Amino acid sequence: MPESFFFACADEPIKITSHDTALDLSSTVQIYINQGKTFQVSTAPGPDGIVRRIEVQGNDEKKSAYNWAVFSVANPTDEQIDRLIVAPHYRLSHSGLLNPDLGSIRIQSITPSEGFALDRQASPDSDVFFLKINPGSVITLVAELRATNLPQLYLWDPQAYKDTVNAYTLFHGILLGISSLLALLLTILSFVRGHSLFVATAALAWAALAYICVDCHFFRKLFENASSYEPIWRAGTEVVLTASMLVFLFSYLHLHKWHWHFRFGVVLWILALCGLGTLTAFDPSRAAGIARVSLGLATCIGIILISYLSYRRYDRAIMLIPTWVLIISWQVGTYATVTGRIDNNIMQDALVGNLVLIVLLISFTVMQHAFSGGIINQGLFSDLERKALAIMGTENIVWDWDVRYDRVFTNPDLSLYLGAAAKNLAGPMRNWLPVIHGEDQDRFRISLDSILDARRGKLNETFRLRSGDGQYRWFSLHARPVIGTNGQIIRCVGMMMDMTTMKNIEEHLFQDSTYDNLTHLPNKNLLLDRLQNYCNLATLYKDIRPTLLVVDFDNFRAINKRYGMSASDTFLLTIARRLSRHLKPLDTLCRLSVDRFVLLLISENNLSKVAAFALLLKKTLSMPVTFTKYQITLTASIGLLPWISDEARAEARLNDAILAMYYAKCNGGNRIEAFQPIFRTAGLEKKSRAEELRHALMQKTLFMVYHPVFNMTDGVVAGFEASPQWSHAAHGVISIDDFISTAEHIDLTMQITHFVLSRVSIDLACINEQFPGNKFFVAINIPSAQLLRPELLNRFQSILVRTPLREGQLQIKLSEKMLMQNPELSFLLCQRLKTFGIGLILNNFGLGYAALDYFIRFPFDMIALDRSLFNGEKQNGKIILKSLINMAHDLGLKVIANGVENDHIAFILKDAHCEYLQSNAFHEPMQINKIITILEKNKNLKR
Repeated sequence: MPESFFFACADEPIKITSHDTALDLSSTVQIYINQGKTFQVSTAPGPDGIVRRIEVQGNDEKKSAYNWAVFSVANPTDEQIDRLIVAPHYRLSHSGLLNPDLGSIRIQSITPSEGFALDRQASPDSDVFFLKINPGSVITLVAELRATNLPQLYLWDPQAYKDTVNAYTLFHGILLGISSLLALLLTILSFVRGHSLFVATAALAWAALAYICVDCHFFRKLFENASSYEPIWRAGTEVVLTASMLVFLFSYLHLHKWHWHFRFGVVLWILALCGLGTLTAFDPSRAAGIARVSLGLATCIGIILISYLSYRRYDRAIMLIPTWVLIISWQVGTYATVTGRIDNNIMQDALVGNLVLIVLLISFTVMQHAFSGGIINQGLFSDLERKALAIMGTENIVWDWDVRYDRVFTNPDLSLYLGAAAKNLAGPMRNWLPVIHGEDQDRFRISLDSILDARRGKLNETFRLRSGDGQYRWFSLHARPVIGTNGQIIRCVGMMMDMTTMKNIEEHLFQDSTYDNLTHLPNKNLLLDRLQNYCNLATLYKDIRPTLLVVDFDNFRAINKRYGMSASDTFLLTIARRLSRHLKPLDTLCRLSVDRFVLLLISENNLSKVAAFALLLKKTLSMPVTFTKYQITLTASIGLLPWISDEARAEARLNDAILAMYYAKCNGGNRIEAFQPIFRTAGLEKKSRAEELRHALMQKTLFMVYHPVFNMTDGVVAGFEASPQWSHAAHGVISIDDFISTAEHIDLTMQITHFVLSRVSIDLACINEQFPGNKFFVAINIPSAQLLRPELLNRFQSILVRTPLREGQLQIKLSEKMLMQNPELSFLLCQRLKTFGIGLILNNFGLGYAALDYFIRFPFDMIALDRSLFNGEKQNGKIILKSLINMAHDLGLKVIANGVENDHIAFILKDAHCEYLQSNAFHEPMQINKIITILEKNKNLKR
């Protein structure tokens, strides 16, 4: 319990003159906390030097402890001085951050050492007492406090105080007026448009207005006895201001569209602030402290989001930068003020003005965005304007034929597509017919005549127009007639679309679906169709006896290893030409796979002549093929299937011929083997490598090895190239190059690729878990064109869903040759792979399969140089190599050199600024457990 009596002494008095308009007494005031009801104090020495003692009684009978303040003033002049003692209820400076002082009545009463208690003056925001100081007197004043502290105590000249209050009242009125207008304007727009952005901005404006009303003591002027609720109001407005700022940031940046985590986090944050609003009624000081910290946290999160989204070129984030810079300055100034680092009387009002400026700038930002792009303009278009905008957005051609005056109008002008030939189309419709392709003229004219005669219908035609260079471009026209009041057609209006690119793609797709891209021979699909037709005819005509010969070269992949891909392609083209010379018009030569050809022989039905023809083919195939200075000679195994009168389908007959070819290979190769039914039951297939490969895939005897890829700058491992190998019981370890043709023949390439993807993703996930932050990438080679189909995308997507990887950590290598077999489909697949975060590498670059426009079109990240570009001795090889690497760098691509044979070549590549090197000559391939062991050892060394 505090004592009921306490004795204190006053300090030296503050001397005042009539020229002092305002004196800060805060530093001279002595405060006594938790004292008794009776308080005695020794006065400051008077003019006569005598120290007196006065006693003051507390006014509130209910209180058990009292707080007192003592200070002294002296008037050394010979005239009476009138002053006002002013103690503001709330002061932002030194109010605190976590548990702030939110304001209250500071002084209950003031008792001077001379005379009676001072008179309280009416004031909504301060405790004001009138004081008269006689000439030459010294007065000690004892103030009974309502609070435990006194943030500020000023002695004001009455007229100066009145002028200052009036000036601040005008300033506060201007702020309230601007804030009210902004809040009303944004509220009206939110009701009219109903867009969430306007609602969030209006909420922020009303929250700022409420904060300003509390800070400017507007509520005290409206309500009586409002001072006791001021801490609750102040804490509540700070909570609401924080919540509205958070909602505005969320709505303006469309964070819910970026990730659902943002929506979940903001909802939780808003719910927490709602709970904090309830706390303001019980503990406003603590609630305000949490709100201030939350507002600072929201500002910091806004800095991160705006910086990131601005870097990503998001226009809304860029437009918000000036506003957020102002918010940051306001937050910094507020923090410095509440913590006492900045202590002056104008800072509080300056921060309120800054808040109004923030709301004003936010309003301008929202308005600029709305009126320039999108929110206000939505729904203001008529149906006609909407259709016009839709037509403009399609970039099609408006086609308008004025039938009455026989004039054709197009917009944009067809000269953009046809060049100088477009002038021939000007004027009447008859000018169009000479420009239309001869095969399309009659159909187009008949369609126009039928519409004119029937006076109804639609014009849907696809035709070709001749351009200035003599080439034809495809166009699609969709139009309908406009009927006049007399029932006659007055015009035809519609849209034209340039279909040239689409038609070219269709032609390429059709060509790729039936013909081989390299040799331009029929592929398997066309072969089976022709074979089935001839088999059907053979049942009706005895002279038709289709015979199949399957040719497969022995050890063909040795050409790739020794001479490169270009040599193998030259060999295949030469063989195709030689075989074609022996065929008659009814016969068909087909390329079935990489080095496998099929001859459908119709011109001969005599078995002896067929046998002689097979021997001639064998002799032709054994002749050497010249490639530069080399002579390439290979033997071939030929499977022969003569006509068998049964109901077998074309594909079954082809499989029998292939089986005979395999039998020829198993008997040493370089021979012709005629099919016998016993081949199907002789166990040959079970003994073949194809069945062994199927068994290996089921028994998981395939395993992955990783070839290190070195960074040419520092020699550090930058990544790996993954390659499957087969652990064969009889032949040991077999590389992918030696069994990929078998996989293609039995359609196992997709299953092997799925195994590779699964194994690599698991191994990468293991490396990422044990060595977080690693920068390794792993490249996987797609070895067969059979894999370029939509199923490949599903395989990648399912693997990446189960085992997520860093963007660009998985790289796919695709060869030029493979891509050019079906460019359109390959381009679409590459685009989809990029959306999965998979990098693309153009493999075997430099062999000259693709034109440069194809090379630029695909979204590659790197190119892998073919070894033929740098291995071996070639004239001007360094110049060509450096030119290719520079071209890749100009396109923003990195370069990998595959199969470097020695250090000398490596230094040449380094001088040419090649980034990466991959070669077994510098390090043998490793399995994943050895890689992890090496990485762990290097990790321990670094420690």
